[in-house]
This record gives sequence, C-alpha cells and structure tokens, in this order.
Amino acid sequence: MTLMQRIVLPIVVLLVLGFATGTFEVKQYQTALKFRLGEIVGENYAPGLHFKWPLINSIHLFDKRVQTLTSQPERFLTSEKKNLIIDYYIKWQIENPVAYYKATRGDERIAMNRMDQIVRDAMKSQISVRTVNQVVTGDRDIFMKTVMHTTNAAMESLGVKISDVRIMQIELPQEVRRSVYQRMEKERFAFAQSIRSRGEEQAKKITADADRQRAVILAEANRQAAEIRGTGDATASATYAKAYQQDPKFFAFYRSLEAYKQAFDRGGDTFVLNPSSPFFRYFDDPNGATAAGSAPKH
Repeated sequence: MTLMQRIVLPIVVLLVLGFATGTFEVKQYQTALKFRLGEIVGENYAPGLHFKWPLINSIHLFDKRVQTLTSQPERFLTSEKKNLIIDYYIKWQIENPVAYYKATRGDERIAMNRMDQIVRDAMKSQISVRTVNQVVTGDRDIFMKTVMHTTNAAMESLGVKISDVRIMQIELPQEVRRSVYQRMEKERFAFAQSIRSRGEEQAKKITADADRQRAVILAEANRQAAEIRGTGDATASATYAKAYQQDPKFFAFYRSLEAYKQAFDRGGDTFVLNPSSPFFRYFDDPNGATAAGSAPKH
C-alpha cells in the first residue's frame, strides 16, 4: 500500500463516518426533534437532509400522518342503567412533537393507552346521560362531535389531535337484549298508532267538510233547478194561455191529439173508459161537440 493510499483511505473513511453520524434525514411524512445530551434543542424540521453533531446530538423521528387506534369492546352504562357493549376507532395524529415526547417519552404505546382512556371516559360521560334508544338510533354525529370536542381539550397536554371518533358496533348483553328490543318495538308501535290516529282524525275532518260542501252544493243546485222549473212552468202556462186565447177550439183539438198520442203510444190496445167521456169527443165530431153521455161511433 502506497503512502497516498495510507493517507487518503483513512480520510475517506472519516468523511463517510462523519457524514453518516453527522446528518439525518426527515421524510415528507415525518417530523423530528433534536436533542443535545437529552435536552430538546431543535424541532419542526422541514423534509430533507439536516446536520447534527455526532455523539452530542441525537434525533427522534415521529410519524405525523393520521393513524388509527381501534379499541377493544367495552361495557358502557346508559341513563337507564342498561349495559351496552361498544367498540370504536380513533383517528389521531401528532400535532405538537415536543408535548408528545414529554408526555410519552416518544413511546407510541403509552400515547395510545392514554388516548384510549381519555376517549373511553368521554364516551362513558356522554352515554351515561342517554337512553339505549338515543345511543342506538339518535343523532350519532352530534354524539361523536361532543366526544371529540371533550377529548381534544384533554389531548393538548399529550401533543396529539383527534380528527375522528366513530362507533363500529353496538351490542346488547344477552340478558337485556330481548327486553330492550321489546321496549323499542312498543315505542315504535305507539308512535305508529299515534300517526294513524292523527291520520284518521284528519280523514274524518276532510270527509265531514266534503259532506257539508256536497250538501250545500246540492241544496243550491236544487234551489236553482226549482227556480228554473218554476220559470219554465210559468212560461209554458203563459204560452198555453196565449195560444188558447188566439184559437180556443184549435188549442182544445191539439191538446186532445197530444193526449191520444201519449195514450196510444204506450203499446196497449185495451182501455177501460166511459164511452161518453170527453176523451172521445173528437172521434164522432171533428168539432168536439159530442154531447156528454152520447157514445162515439168508433
């Protein structure tokens, strides 16, 4: 090995070792804290390559992406003193790396255990003032937003932020499941009956109003018909009287012909009448002058 190789090789090794121990990389989804002999001296590093003093500075990297924590099924007590078995998930991410490290020493398991406990306490507080029906079928969004607001206030000291809390499944203990279902069924049935009763009441009101309007319309129609018939009869009587005054004999003859037409158009050929009846007076005498009591020739 030449003298040059003996000099250059150690320098290259020292440079590589110095670069490896004197730099650190922060990725796009990470955030970092720089320590000097255990004391935090740097934070909020942008993604890329950064320098540190070997053996003096140490680096702790944290994942700042949204992460998911899934809880184990837990029993919660409602305002009715009924147990519900609920499991849920939490969406969280590191918001303050310094507070996060101070609260957990950078141990994610400690952070998740504390988050789970805080969320569980908030859910117990909310469920304890609600009935089973309100928890199962109520406004879930309002319920979960209240839980998130409560937990985020407590998460500030932990350095994390809760972005979502969702119930995955709600189960009833076997000993209360049947009674709860029966009560919910009764409540739904009573609600349905109430709607039906209101519908029947409205139907009766509508029917009564329709009957009243029908009676009013019919009465008005009958009144108008009676007025029209009276006017028609009066007009007809006046017309008949006027025609009779112009030619009484012809009018009497015409009325007799109309009577014959109506009588003979009925299809019968047998009449039981007195032969001397005025009905037959035009049979013997075209002038209708047959004396009463004389029989017609036809």
